[in-house]
Amino acid sequence: MDHTKLVVVQSYGSRSEADLAKCTLEGTGIQAMIQGDTAGGMREHLAWSGAGYKILVREEDVTDARDVLTPAKDAGELLDADFPPDHDTHPPWRRFT
Repeated sequence: MDHTKLVVVQSYGSRSEADLAKCTLEGTGIQAMIQGDTAGGMREHLAWSGAGYKILVREEDVTDARDVLTPAKDAGELLDADFPPDHDTHPPWRRFT
């Protein structure tokens, strides 16, 4: 029997954020699970009002999981590269009038 230690890599405030993180990890081949105290699904507010939803992975996958869940430092620059600078001199509320 394999007794692998599970480690919390990230916590989220909502179930949907935790589900997205779990799916992202599993898409890269890292097994993950979500831990959240919701009283068996009957009291969802217990998780988001307390410790949140925690993503757990095996101890040997922690470094890879953090790399996957942490955005790149220059991700903002990559997003801005697709949009040209705005040279319009009018304020935003006057552009379409």
